[in-house]
Amino acid sequence: MVKGRNIRYPAGAWVTLFMILCTFAPLVFVPMQVLAQDDGLVYVVEVSDVVEKGLLAYMERAFREAEEAGADHIILQLHTPGGEVDAAEEIGNLIQFSSIPVTAFINTNATSAGAFIALNADQIVMAPTGTMGSAQVVHLEGQAADEKAQSHWKSRMAGAATAGGRDPIYAIAMVDPSVEIEGLVTDEQLLNFTADQALEHGYAEGIANNLQEVLQFIELENATVVEVEITWAERLARFITHPIVASILLSVASLGLILELYSPGFGVPGILGISALLLFFFGHLVAGFAGMEAVLLFIAGLILIIIELFMPGFGIFGILGIVAVGASLTLASENVIIGLQNIGIALLLTIIVAAVLSRYLHIKGVWSRLVLQEGLSTEEGRAVFEQKSALVGKTGIALTKLRPSGAVRIDGQRYDVVSDGTVIEQGAKVEVIKVEGPRIVVRELDNEDGV
Repeated sequence: MVKGRNIRYPAGAWVTLFMILCTFAPLVFVPMQVLAQDDGLVYVVEVSDVVEKGLLAYMERAFREAEEAGADHIILQLHTPGGEVDAAEEIGNLIQFSSIPVTAFINTNATSAGAFIALNADQIVMAPTGTMGSAQVVHLEGQAADEKAQSHWKSRMAGAATAGGRDPIYAIAMVDPSVEIEGLVTDEQLLNFTADQALEHGYAEGIANNLQEVLQFIELENATVVEVEITWAERLARFITHPIVASILLSVASLGLILELYSPGFGVPGILGISALLLFFFGHLVAGFAGMEAVLLFIAGLILIIIELFMPGFGIFGILGIVAVGASLTLASENVIIGLQNIGIALLLTIIVAAVLSRYLHIKGVWSRLVLQEGLSTEEGRAVFEQKSALVGKTGIALTKLRPSGAVRIDGQRYDVVSDGTVIEQGAKVEVIKVEGPRIVVRELDNEDGV
């Protein structure tokens, strides 16, 4: 009978086995997404709602992530009515300088600034019901901008079209209503392409019903698709940085703080005011408008204003504080003009509300420390005047040095008085010579005169 025995393997065999496992383990456990990238990687970026700097911040992040992941293509899903010219130009530059091919998929509409964004892409694909055009520059009030702004925008639209190998006359017709194109647009109308018209005139390379058909068009139908979601912070920033919303926030902030001055303690108005300011700075920080220098300048301004509250009168601290706060809000805004407009609106509303409150409400709270609350009725004023008039001819002792104002004691009562123009030493004998409104005028008595 043969007894069993232990078999010993050489140490080198264990090392060889370990190296083989390390070599082939990644192939066994590799994620399916990585394997799928052999057929390509496509990033899908939403370009929706109003075009503004908050959208730019989101798109910059999306393009950066696509480059870091080594994406083969970026698809922009466009459904926007347009928006700010400055933001659209920066988004156009982002697309132009991207190292990754970009396709614009207009699945609803690309109006105004949206049309400019689409023209900067390498190719355009439209949904059958999609439209593109109507890119005239208008103000927030809906009025057409001046000729200088229109001329600049026409050149940018034409330049984007030319860079993409498209006839610039159509891009110009989207901006200038005086341009006529037979069969497309008559005088005093803006060009707005349908999908078929865009395809016919070289402003689209294809028509697709959905994203999958766009992937087939760019020959990446089996690629891994990554849809870049907008974060809640970016979504909030896009809402807050809208010029109208920003001006409302500043107005709420100023009104809340003004109301707090009329309220005892610290309550709801103050909380609303501070919350509005925090939202304003948060949105503009996320959108990339404001830097920490704006926040620090704002904090410094608040500190200076608080110092002024505890100083007599209104001086350099208050002025510097107000200037610092205004400068910080301007720096945090999209640009100086919009910042000044927002501050102007908030300041106007604050003045109006402060005037109404001071007239119709009782003064309470912090404000009571800053204003004189005592007042006299007509009858009370007449009684006080008669009481002071009765002092004429009476004598007393100077409690302080009069130069010319100071205090005296007459009949055991203390009175604030002024001298007749001379300096009267403390302890000197004085006589009331006249009363002028609230002023009691005294003169120094000679040593031989009695009290």
